[in-house]
Amino acid sequence: MPPLILVVDDEPRAARLARDYLEKDGFRVVLAADGPAALASARRDKPDLIVLDLMLPQIDGREVCRRLRRESDVPIIMLTALSEEIDQITGLEIGADDYITKPFSPRALVARVRALLRRARGEVAAPALIRVGRLAIDTAKHAATINGSPLRLTPNEFKLLCLLAGRPGQTLTREQLLDDLHGAASSLDRSVDSHIKNLRKKLEAAAGEALIETVYGIGYRFKDL
Repeated sequence: MPPLILVVDDEPRAARLARDYLEKDGFRVVLAADGPAALASARRDKPDLIVLDLMLPQIDGREVCRRLRRESDVPIIMLTALSEEIDQITGLEIGADDYITKPFSPRALVARVRALLRRARGEVAAPALIRVGRLAIDTAKHAATINGSPLRLTPNEFKLLCLLAGRPGQTLTREQLLDDLHGAASSLDRSVDSHIKNLRKKLEAAAGEALIETVYGIGYRFKDL
């Protein structure tokens, strides 16, 4: 049976748009328009993934996400119309797995849903080749180049580069990077900062410009070239 997606949005047009594209791609979809309805549907319908709007009537998306995380590890993509980076990161810190800003591209949403479901099933979601501007990463060969010139990276630096360059323009928290780098690592571990510092120097030397940006107090993002 196709995966069931719960789309929670109080804007009927946005909800229908998401539903139509997801159903066209083969998913089953249920809709909810407010916080209480979202919680009821999540508990009753047991969706495989939830697309959750941040701004909802009665109970907002943050609180819905907090309550769901107390009882379920269902993958959650947060929808946010807010431009402030901190609001998007807050969604990740309370348990959302990903976020996408509104107005969103329906095709991009479907791609995010598929990628997150693959990750949740333990499948390899990373593409074999990642390209961002002049940077090319071959994940299968464990090799990266800028302008065709190879980068000499440690295993941890290469993994961080794949994580950041695979989501250009999106901020990843230190905790997210540490989890991917070391598994269940302590959030107090500052080793990620050292790896990022070394990786940043190598990238700048090769590209002639800063490619990794610091979002102070939150984490890092790769420049969207």
